[in-house]
Amino acid sequence: MRKYLSGFEDRQEPYEIAPPITDLVGLRIVCLYGDELATLAGVLERHFEVISVSNKASEIESTEGLFGYKGLHMDLRLRPERAGMAEYAPYAQFSFEIQLRTIIQDSWSVLDHKIKYKKSIPNELKRRINRLAALFELADEEFRSIREATADALQTEAEIPEVADEGPEPAPMATTTALAQPPSATTAEAAAVDASASKGLNAFSFLRVAQHFFRAYEFEPHKVDGFVQDVLSWQPGMTKGQFNEYMRKTYWRVKQYRQFFENGESKGTMNPFTVIRHCLYVADPTQFAGALSKVVRVNYEAWLEANPVATIAS
Repeated sequence: MRKYLSGFEDRQEPYEIAPPITDLVGLRIVCLYGDELATLAGVLERHFEVISVSNKASEIESTEGLFGYKGLHMDLRLRPERAGMAEYAPYAQFSFEIQLRTIIQDSWSVLDHKIKYKKSIPNELKRRINRLAALFELADEEFRSIREATADALQTEAEIPEVADEGPEPAPMATTTALAQPPSATTAEAAAVDASASKGLNAFSFLRVAQHFFRAYEFEPHKVDGFVQDVLSWQPGMTKGQFNEYMRKTYWRVKQYRQFFENGESKGTMNPFTVIRHCLYVADPTQFAGALSKVVRVNYEAWLEANPVATIAS
C-alpha cells in the first residue's frame, strides 16, 4: 500500500485500501516444469478476466547478467457471466493474484526472502547471491531437459519391433534366441532387434519388455528404478534380451499360478512386479533365489510340484 499512499496524499484524495491492491486475496500454484506455466496461464485466462500479467522470466531473460526469481504473476477477477451468478455475487468486486511457479522457482523465492540486506551489502556477497540464483535457474532448465531426454529414450525403445508374444495358453512356448523377430522383419529391423537385445537392462528397456506383458498396467517410475536395481543385483550385467527371454519362457506358467493364487482361499493379488519375480525365479531358482521370500518360495514350489507340465521344447 505504501507505493500508492504518497500519490493519494499528494493529490489529497480520499482512498480505500482494497481497490489499488490486487493481491489482498492470493493463491500460488506450484508445478514441476517451466513449460507448464504457460499452459496453466492459458487455463486461467479462459476462466477469469485478466487485469494484468507480470512475467518475471521475461524481465530477467531480457538482461545479460541478471538472475533470480522467474515466476509468473496474474491479477484476475471474475468474468461478468460468472460474477452475475448468485453464488459468486458476494465476491464479484474482488480481484486476486495467482502466482505460478516451478518447484525450483518457489524454493528460490523462499530462500531469497531469507537472505538479509541483499542490496546494501558488499559486491562480493552480491556476486555470490547472483551465482546461486544462476544455479537455481540452471537446475530448472536441467530438470526439464532430463524429462525430455527420458521421453526420447522411451520413444526410442518403442520404435524397436515388438518382443515375442507370450505364446498360446496353457501350452508352453518353444524357446528362441534374443528378442524374437516378426516373420516379416526386414534386415534393418532384425539388426535393430539384435542391437537392442544385447544392451544392458535399464529402466527404459525393462519397461519396453514389461509393458508388452502388462499392457494395461501403469508402471510408476520410482518403483521401476528400484526393481531394476534388484534384478541387476541378482544377475549383474543382465541384458534386455535375457530379461525378455526369461519372461517369454515362463510368463504363461506364472500366469496359471497367478490365477490359482488370486482365486484361492487367500484371495490375494499379484501385481506385475510380483509376477515378474515369479517368472525370474522359475526361470532360474538358483540365480534368482532372492526374488522371492522363503514363505512365497515354499508355496510356489508346492504348487509347481502339484501341477507338473511337459518339458519346454528346446
